[in-house]
This record gives sequence, C-alpha cells and structure tokens, in this order.
Amino acid sequence: MTSSTNRTRRAQRTGPFARALGCAEPIPRYPGGLPRPSLHVDEPGELMAALPAMLGFVPERSLVIAILHILAGGSEGIESVVRFDLDVAVDMHRIDQFIACLFAICEREEATGVLVVVVDDSGEFEGAEVLRASALVDVLEDGGVPIRGAWSVPTVTAGERYYSVHGSVGTGLVADPGSSIVAVSHVLDGKQIRGSRNEMTALMMPDDLMRARVRARLDAADERYRGGLSAAAHVGNTEGYQRQALEWVLWQIADTASGAPRAERELARLAATLRDRPIRDAMYGLALGDHAEAAEQLWAQLARATPGTDRAEAAALLGFSAYLRGDGPFAGVAIAAAVEADAHHCMAVLLETSLQTGLRPERLRRLAHCGHQIAADLGVDIGPISL
Repeated sequence: MTSSTNRTRRAQRTGPFARALGCAEPIPRYPGGLPRPSLHVDEPGELMAALPAMLGFVPERSLVIAILHILAGGSEGIESVVRFDLDVAVDMHRIDQFIACLFAICEREEATGVLVVVVDDSGEFEGAEVLRASALVDVLEDGGVPIRGAWSVPTVTAGERYYSVHGSVGTGLVADPGSSIVAVSHVLDGKQIRGSRNEMTALMMPDDLMRARVRARLDAADERYRGGLSAAAHVGNTEGYQRQALEWVLWQIADTASGAPRAERELARLAATLRDRPIRDAMYGLALGDHAEAAEQLWAQLARATPGTDRAEAAALLGFSAYLRGDGPFAGVAIAAAVEADAHHCMAVLLETSLQTGLRPERLRRLAHCGHQIAADLGVDIGPISL
C-alpha cells in the first residue's frame, strides 16, 4: 500500500456524509498543499498506527474504511478514509442503509477497493471481537463492497495485537501511533490529534451554570447594543458604531489567546453584538488568518454559554473555521451542534450540506474573503489572509 502523505492528509478529511443515515464521520476534503514524500504502508499494523492522524483522533468502537484509488503513475494508494460508529454498522435494523451509504461513498470516490479496520474491544472472551468483525466484513462483501483486506483490533495502541478477518489468516502488532510518519507530519503542521472523539464533543457541551448567568444579562446587553445602533443610525454614523463593535470583538479574541476565559458579562455582550449581521459575517474572515485559533476558542466558549440561535451562530463560526483548516471530524461536531440548536440557521445548514457532499475547504474560502471585505468596508483590518 502506498500513498503520498499529502494524499493521506486529504484522505483523513474526505468522505461524503449521509446525515440522514447517520453513519459516516463527516470529513471534508483537505485543501491542496505542497507535495509531500510518499508514505509506504507495508504492514497492517502501520496502517492502524496512522489512523489517529488520518482521523484527527484515536478511534474507539469504530469501523474505519481506507478507500483505495489509482494514483498518478498507475500505483494504488489510500486517497480517503471514512469512519463509522460500530454500533450503527452492526445494527441489523439499519444494515441495508449502512451498506448503501458505504457503497455510495466507494462509487463516488471511484474506489478500486477498500481496506477495513474494525476497532472493537467489546469481546467478553478471546476472539469474540474477531468473530464479530468477520461477520461484519462478510456482510460488506455480500453487499458489493470490494474488500482488499480487513483486520480487527481491540484498541489502536502500540503493541496491541490485531487479527486478519478476510482472506489469509494472520496476526501482528500495531505500530506506535506516535511515531507514525502521518502523525509526525501532522504535528509539524500544527495539527492536533485528540485522544478520543469524546474530547471533541466535550468542547461543545453546554455549560448550564454559565448559560444561566449569560441569559440573565443577555436581554440588557441586546437592548444596549440595539439602542446604540439606532442612535448611531439617527445621526448617520452606523458604520462608525459597527466599527467600534467589531474592534471590541477583535480585542476579546486577542485577550482569549492569552488563555483568559470570558466572563458572563462579556459573553452576553458578544452574543448581542454577533446578532448584528455585518459583525457576524466579518468574523468568518478570521478563519483564514493568524487569529483563527484564538477565535475558535472564543466561539467554543460562547457556544457552551448560550442556547438557541446564539449557540448556533457561535458553533457555525467554529465549524466553519475547523472546516477550512481541514479538521473534518471537529467541524462535523460543531456544525451538528449548530443545526441542533437552530435547524433553520442558514450557515449551519450550508456547512452541513457541504460536509455531506464532501466539498473541498478551498471552495468555501470565498465566504472568508467576503468576511475580510465586510471588515474592510467598516474600516477594520482583521489581519492578513493565509495562503
């Protein structure tokens, strides 16, 4: 098995996502970049060690599908990787939907075959998880999915023993995920590899206490902002008022970068300010600049501290930023939170659709450029656009 590292990095962020089926991890295509040295994966244990970097987190109780393609020059390699919750994959009431979802992905990605890794630690006796995985692989193959190799492993950790569940029987040990060339490449690029998917979902969990505190201040904050905006409009200074508001938000982001969490008064004022569409839209421009990480921290705080549309606004900003930097799994978590908070939120629905269709992040850069222009029209420079 051979794949360029650049293709592997794109792989981890590819995969059309059928939300209606609720089966696959939403992973957008990774934006193009400089060519990378080829990665040769000669052992299943090396492939398994690369999965955390490919997915952005260590998979648990998962069905991971590495989709093979014919690469430039005629060699075959991994071009995309998708993940399914194992409980969904083995749900006999939904197995036909699951097979259809996976087959559609393979067809859309023009797969020449797939490699399957079943991560399952539920066996109550030795070999139980292998039998479970083998039965699942048989179902996939009967459904027309071209399986080139399949293995079962309890956990993706160094030294864990895996077993073949397709073709020739074999076993081996998982290599060290921390020393995988894919992981090293991600670390050098500043990418984060999380210990589990739960680490991502925890970042979006509502903080009930802070919500109550923010809610107590939000009406007054909104009234102050709207009153100031109305007064500014009356004297023909709407843009000046919005410019000051935008500068205040940018100051909040800069201060968040220092690690200081926002107080309820600041979060209430922030939520009220983002209700002003030009201010909110300008914030999308930050996803392409040096302040993207700090902005994401602030959006996460605001999403945890607010309900409804205010939570959707913050979660959509967070999901958009994660999407553009290629962190598909976290983008999916944030966007799902936005849609759950407000099913009619236009940007959240747009981003969700983009994930479902595997839209490349660079196709969304235009929205970020629009944010830059809106800020510029207000007389505010929100920083250079990264290439």
